[in-house]
Amino acid sequence: MQLTAKQKNILESIRELTMQKGEKPTSYRVCKHLVSQGAKESMKSVMQVIESLEKKELITRDDKKKIYLVENDSYGDAQNVMSIPLYGLASCGEALAYADDNSTDDFLQLSRSLFHRAEPEKLFAVKALGDSMNKEGIGDGDYVIFEKAEGQNDFEGKIVVAVINGMATIKRYKNMGKGIIGLFPHSTNETHHPIYLSEVDVIFVAGIFKKVLPVKFISL
Repeated sequence: MQLTAKQKNILESIRELTMQKGEKPTSYRVCKHLVSQGAKESMKSVMQVIESLEKKELITRDDKKKIYLVENDSYGDAQNVMSIPLYGLASCGEALAYADDNSTDDFLQLSRSLFHRAEPEKLFAVKALGDSMNKEGIGDGDYVIFEKAEGQNDFEGKIVVAVINGMATIKRYKNMGKGIIGLFPHSTNETHHPIYLSEVDVIFVAGIFKKVLPVKFISL
C-alpha cells in the first residue's frame, strides 16, 4: 500500500502514542504530539491525513473520535526502518560495562519517524539495568536511545550515559560548581545516591537521552 511521506509520519505518530504510551489519541492529540516533535503541521492538515488513513482502513475511530490502529498486513515500509547499534548494559545504579563502536554486533530496528530531528547515524541504544532512573520512565531492562554527544559540551540538566573509567551509568548531569560534577539518580528507591566527580576525573559523556523503549512493548 502506497502512502505519502506525511501519511507515513502521522501513522507512525499514532503507532507511537498507541503502542508506547498506551493512548487512544484524538486528532488533536496527534497534532499536538507532532508539534512537540518539531513538525509544522496544522490541525486541518492532520485531520485530512487521518481521514485518508481511515479510508485506507489503516485506522478506525469510535464515536468519541478516538483513533485505533487496524492490523493490515498489506502495509509496510522497510525504507522507514533503520538499524542502530545496541551496546552492552548501562546501569541505572552502579556503573557497568559499556561497549564502544567497534565492539557491537547487535542492532535494534526502529522507525525513523520516532526521531524526527535526530541524525540516524548518531543514535545508539543501551539496555538499562536497575531502577535508579525509574521516575524518568527508564525501567530495569528497558532499551534507552541516546544521541552521540560528539562535539557537545552542554550537558547541564540532561539525562546522559556517562562512561567513568570504562564503566557506564545513566544519570542526570549537574555541574555543582567549584570543579564538582554530579550524576544524579531520580528514583522511587531511596537507596540510590548521586555520583560526585571532579572535573579532572576521567569521565566521558557518550550520549544524550532521546527516548526510552519499555520492554513490555517489545517482543523478546
